[in-house]
Amino acid sequence: MRGPAAAVPWGQVARFTVVGGVNTATFYACYLPLHRLLPYFAAYTTGFVLSLVGSFFLNTYFTYRTRPTWKKFLLFPLTQVTNYAVQSAGLVALVSWLGMNSVAAPLAAALLALPVTFVVSRRILRPPRRPDGACDQPESPPVRSGRPA
Repeated sequence: MRGPAAAVPWGQVARFTVVGGVNTATFYACYLPLHRLLPYFAAYTTGFVLSLVGSFFLNTYFTYRTRPTWKKFLLFPLTQVTNYAVQSAGLVALVSWLGMNSVAAPLAAALLALPVTFVVSRRILRPPRRPDGACDQPESPPVRSGRPA
């Protein structure tokens, strides 16, 4: 019998962490210049939205090794609402309540949100498994030869 540790998809967790690092760097590269022009929370929100599309494609192709679809693309921002809420609450708490520097606080808030974000994005981007072990949604569309069957 397999224990709870066996149920954790460690390969996906590792790939998710790498993608998270790339996405955080992309976000931060947007956030820093905007932070000079806008209040920190407006700069944070703008950077977050700009990095969202890249995060979607990296997570579908690399993390979960599934194909992107319009449905997943349209649902992905909904999964990121949780990420945004957790990171936003962390950002405000770190800056306003704990007095952390607003330049470093987004990085700390992103680390705090990592476990929640993984669970939510996996739920949206991975097709559900049926009891027989097959996916409800194929990983790639069937190839058609153009000849009648």
